[in-house]
Amino acid sequence: MALMNEPTAPYHSAQDALRVLETVARHSTGITDAELARRTRLGPDRLAALVRMLRREGYVEQLTDGVFVAGAALGRLDSAHGRDLALREKLQQTIDRLRDSVGAAIYISRYVDGEVRVTQCAEGPATPAVNEWVDFRSSAHASAVGKSLLGQLDLDARRDHLSRHRLARLTSRTITDERLLLSRLDAQPPTVPVLDLQEYAIGTVCAAVPITAGSSVGCLALSLPVEHAHRLRRAADTLNRGATRVLVSLAL
Repeated sequence: MALMNEPTAPYHSAQDALRVLETVARHSTGITDAELARRTRLGPDRLAALVRMLRREGYVEQLTDGVFVAGAALGRLDSAHGRDLALREKLQQTIDRLRDSVGAAIYISRYVDGEVRVTQCAEGPATPAVNEWVDFRSSAHASAVGKSLLGQLDLDARRDHLSRHRLARLTSRTITDERLLLSRLDAQPPTVPVLDLQEYAIGTVCAAVPITAGSSVGCLALSLPVEHAHRLRRAADTLNRGATRVLVSLAL
């Protein structure tokens, strides 16, 4: 399976955040913001925003004398024992906060062994998850999650997937023509969220953004009841900004 998309804005932000975090982690006794700026070569506004995000996620802490040190969340992920569980719990905390800030159900999905898999979800009474009335594995052509994942593959991998999963018509908006779907995937800018406007299910709209880390294909997605469709693009922009936090955790 080959990837084809260029890095997204969250990817670049995550790279900068990791540079900041690595610099802090190398200084066990702490590092000042001035020294951090000098070593990372990031502008003051950019650095301040990244440090705020890393502190909010628990990866960096500020001591009473103002210096920055590695936070407890980084220590838990650095521990070989229970790392997978710690990562899953950290990701769940992150998407729970995203759910609350976006006001939508949030999903982490991966493309694993040629199949679409939703690996984590953050929902609530006011932010219900989409009803999986058709298995997500067989409906990638219709969902924002599926199209985001397929869009990160090369043409051969996309065709392989579609050869194994028939393009069934789920709603009147579903694309069932393979050539048209491939054309839409090819034209989708990697920095723009993929939208699903009632293509998977009547009454639900969705958006998804890539969170590819290394060779692992993934996406971060949201769903809203159609009566909140007017919020979709703004919610998708917030989701896109929130993807940086998820990418940092996945890259550690």
